Amino acid sequence: MTDRSRSPCAEGNGFQLDEQIAHLLRRAHQRASSLFQGQLAQYELTPAQYFALTRLREKQRLSQNQLGRETAMDPATIQGVVQRLAARGFIDRKPDPLDRRRMVLELTGSGRELSESLIEAASRVNHEVLSPLQKEEQDAFIRLLGKLA
Repeated sequence: MTDRSRSPCAEGNGFQLDEQIAHLLRRAHQRASSLFQGQLAQYELTPAQYFALTRLREKQRLSQNQLGRETAMDPATIQGVVQRLAARGFIDRKPDPLDRRRMVLELTGSGRELSESLIEAASRVNHEVLSPLQKEEQDAFIRLLGKLA
């Protein structure tokens, strides 16, 4: 067993967990995820499924690989997300007219309707997550977080 009085923290090196970026990002992520789940639970979507639907709404048509890159999901994850969304009738897979070997993804009518109905709920999540900050701080935070991401 180690003597706590000899630990680096006890020696006064200034290390504080509450000042560590990884810890703070994890806590902020937990809060944002909880708020997200609360707002979107009725739709029975995971965050990954929501992000895929939203990106397809924005881009209209993407290959599965493109969608994975656009949503920062690895190939196995995006494959499962696409399969579940297609099984629920929210995504169509069609041959790419420019390259018949590749499939492209598009929202179905019900996928588009769902995606549009999620905009208000997602806006509420953003508002709640950022609510502790002043407007100028919110803008700066989003800009800086975008640089980190």
